[in-house]
Amino acid sequence: MAIKVNLDVMLVRRGMKSKELAEIISITTANLSILKSGKAKAIRFSTLEAICKALDCQPSDVLEYIED
Repeated sequence: MAIKVNLDVMLVRRGMKSKELAEIISITTANLSILKSGKAKAIRFSTLEAICKALDCQPSDVLEYIED
């Protein structure tokens, strides 16, 4: 099972920088970078909710399942 994080795509679509999103959702830029790179092992629903609210998107816009 592979989960692809499309956060960088959504940031480009919304014309937003990572630093700006990190400030809006109150996480460090380092943690956001880990999430963007797909190296995160988990994401809290509250963080996913904050990302979706800030980027005006759905969870499926940020996360994608790719079958191995």
